[in-house]
Amino acid sequence: MILQLIYTFIFTLVVTVVLGHFGIPMLRRLHAQQSIREEGPKNHQAKAGTPTMGGLFMMLALIIGVLFMAPLSITTGILLFLTLGHALLGFSDDFIKAVKKRNLGLTAKQKLAGQLVMAAIFCYIATEYITLPTTVWIPFVDTTVDIGAFYYFLVFIVIVGTTNAVNLTDGLDGLAAGTGAVAAISYAVIGLLAGLPSVAFYGVALCGAALGFLYYNMNPAKVFMGDTGSLALGGAFAGMAIMTKTELLLVIIGGIFVMEALSVIIQVASFKTRGVRVFKMSPIHHHFELSGWGEQKVVTRFWLGGCICAIIGLAVYIVQCQ
Repeated sequence: MILQLIYTFIFTLVVTVVLGHFGIPMLRRLHAQQSIREEGPKNHQAKAGTPTMGGLFMMLALIIGVLFMAPLSITTGILLFLTLGHALLGFSDDFIKAVKKRNLGLTAKQKLAGQLVMAAIFCYIATEYITLPTTVWIPFVDTTVDIGAFYYFLVFIVIVGTTNAVNLTDGLDGLAAGTGAVAAISYAVIGLLAGLPSVAFYGVALCGAALGFLYYNMNPAKVFMGDTGSLALGGAFAGMAIMTKTELLLVIIGGIFVMEALSVIIQVASFKTRGVRVFKMSPIHHHFELSGWGEQKVVTRFWLGGCICAIIGLAVYIVQCQ
């Protein structure tokens, strides 16, 4: 099985690179170009016009890798549903930005409504057809609690929180793709240890797609994944966490995503209540940029942080669940 997982990873990575070779010029011809926030770091203005929606060929590679290399099951199906559903939501957002040439696409209410529908469908199938228990495992104290109907609310929070956190992380060249690859391989390991081959194969395929995309997304980026890719990655992580019953462990494994989201929450809350900005700019990767760190330095340090978070999360899982 390990050999099959390796083949799946390599296959998906190669497919992503090949698709990117043809996909990036196509996106450029379609004028699917990134709009840059005017209030963002000044050096980011040079990125204006870079093709976006690269998440399209990343997700296509994931579909090909999963369908051709992974064992298919209902678990695979609902993971694809949650991932591709968010990819479609993100694509709608990116399309509006590209066509109207502005940095704002779907409204927050529209995105939230779409996520609510997907979370409800996902949770219904998982609990009714896969008979996923409504229990929550609490790391460190190694306790499992049955929360009954409140589990549906937890699933919604996990999905919305994760997708938006990954979306916020996608602000520097290679940042979301690199940290996403680390989180994906972490859940591949958890899926393998938990005896869930569908999750393990899905994780390695997602990691291959993320690293294949990173080939084009490293500084200076030739393409951005856009919300098409970042929301899809978040949906995939949330789905794998739910299927492996490690919803709370995702907070540790995805520590970088959590830090990015918290920085925005803290910044907004502080400014609205006290009129004071805690960070020079949020999400926090921009704070480090404005503090004098080069973009590549921020990205590599965040990659390292993502690896440390993943190792801690996996260690907790192995010690307490194996």
